[in-house]
Amino acid sequence: MSGGSEFCGYRSENKEKPNQTLALGSAKDPSENSTNARQFGGNLILGSIESSFSLFSSNMVSSSQSFLDLARQSIAVQVSKSLTISLDAALDGVDYGKKQADFTVAVPRFRLQEKPATLIQRLVSEFQADDYVESAVADGVFVHYRCNTANLIRESLTSIYKQSQPTETHPNGSYGTNESGKGRKVIVEFSSPNIAKPFHAGHLRSTIIGTFLSNLFEANGWEVIRINYLGDWGKQYGLLAVGYKRYGSEVELAKDPIMHLFKVYREVNKDADRQFEENLAQLANEGAGLVVTVDEDKEDSLDDKKKRKAKKKPVRQSPTDDEARQIFLQMEQGDAEILALWRRFRELSIEAYKVLYQRLNIRFDVYLGESLVTTKGMASVMDALRAKDLLTSKAKGESAAIRSGKPDEGKEAADGDDGPAAVAIDLSEWELGKAALEKPGTGGTSFLWVRGLAINLDGTTVYLLRDIAGAIERYERYNFDKMIYVVGDQQDVHMAQCFKTLSLIGVPFADKLEHVNFGKVHGMSTRKGEVEFLEQILDTSKDAMLAQMTKNPQKAQEISDLELYSDQVGMTCVKIQDMQAKR
Repeated sequence: MSGGSEFCGYRSENKEKPNQTLALGSAKDPSENSTNARQFGGNLILGSIESSFSLFSSNMVSSSQSFLDLARQSIAVQVSKSLTISLDAALDGVDYGKKQADFTVAVPRFRLQEKPATLIQRLVSEFQADDYVESAVADGVFVHYRCNTANLIRESLTSIYKQSQPTETHPNGSYGTNESGKGRKVIVEFSSPNIAKPFHAGHLRSTIIGTFLSNLFEANGWEVIRINYLGDWGKQYGLLAVGYKRYGSEVELAKDPIMHLFKVYREVNKDADRQFEENLAQLANEGAGLVVTVDEDKEDSLDDKKKRKAKKKPVRQSPTDDEARQIFLQMEQGDAEILALWRRFRELSIEAYKVLYQRLNIRFDVYLGESLVTTKGMASVMDALRAKDLLTSKAKGESAAIRSGKPDEGKEAADGDDGPAAVAIDLSEWELGKAALEKPGTGGTSFLWVRGLAINLDGTTVYLLRDIAGAIERYERYNFDKMIYVVGDQQDVHMAQCFKTLSLIGVPFADKLEHVNFGKVHGMSTRKGEVEFLEQILDTSKDAMLAQMTKNPQKAQEISDLELYSDQVGMTCVKIQDMQAKR
């Protein structure tokens, strides 16, 4: 996507085709006229002015022209008449204004026999104000014209209002839109919360950025497919299944499924934490060692600084975690009973998210998830890598990413336990280390590195492999021209590994992928319950706005629906507050 002038939106002169105006997203750069665009709001019009101008020839007036187009043509008609030159030549000589003017004519450019001073005097003396132009002033070899300000403002606002009304083809109005991207398709993946967990403030940033990008491409004529790629697969769902057996309640689930599942998740994590602390104490007394592992839950992934600290101390292992891993393995093997419970959690989560998205004025075209990536697709990826001789082995303790040419520190394995090697692709040439693609089933005693984190080797699939296969399946289904992943910068290495692997495989869309990242919202962990839920934040903002609105009872009576508008204003404030920080 281009930046700068591509989306600037105001009209520009077109010398080859006088009646043609610059649409939003045009390749022509009108930045040289930006001063005048700021001076008069009419330069921002992309509207239709239905009125005609009696001095114009019939072939000049178009129903799609803006007030400034008509003003420019009005000046051209008068210049043509006063200087006895063709209308095309006159129109070609009407430039955007200089020195606080809307339009300027440089008389010498016409190369007429009479002296410029004589021609300028004639232009000024014969000028007639009309509905579009109110004055003409001589300035050296130039004549400056000023639009009828009152009519300019009125027509501008009228045009904006008319184009902002919803139509069958433009549900949000046509103002500010164009067709520069017509015939092209973009997928924007954003938001992507984890099912069975409340939507918290950490997901809001991806949601806002993804919505903005989707709207921007849509306004420029692209076909936009908004995808919510749910985190609906992994050991954490095994953990949730364990917790639901211990603490689940059908009554509470029916009342508020998301909050109940969150409480279940929090309680089962307390069990695992307690068991882990007990194991640590016992191992310390016995003088035994402990294999270092890290939970695969992508939402609780660590930044680089925390990773380095984590590698210096053991990360949680417990009987509860082992049970969760076993349940997830059964999920991947197709256990009907466990999958039925998982599907129920997934469906309840999506319905709850839809309510919140509606409150945020956000929509999605497709709800996908890691679980929907097919086994056949993942097998095809591995076959393609084998065919190109790109696979290698990866022993535990090998770093996933190399930065600045130096391997990550703290990667030592447990003494005396080499364990089986994982199947991986070596991306060290691009400073991306060895990226694991398949984990051998070893009973959970060894580990390998994925996205810079160590995870148990229990025979389940790897997140990276699912993303690679998922991208291929999307291209086969949608044949997109561009796909954008709006994902936090904690996943920079992972996304780079994914894109590079797709490139090495030789897929035709490797250069059509883009990662739009953003900084992490710190200080939140769903596992520990340390999280600010977005719904609670929105409710607080709404209450604050409502209290402010009702301070003046007279003004409050003029608002038709205080609840609705206080919610909308409060929600807008939350969005602005989050986006004012640097990405």
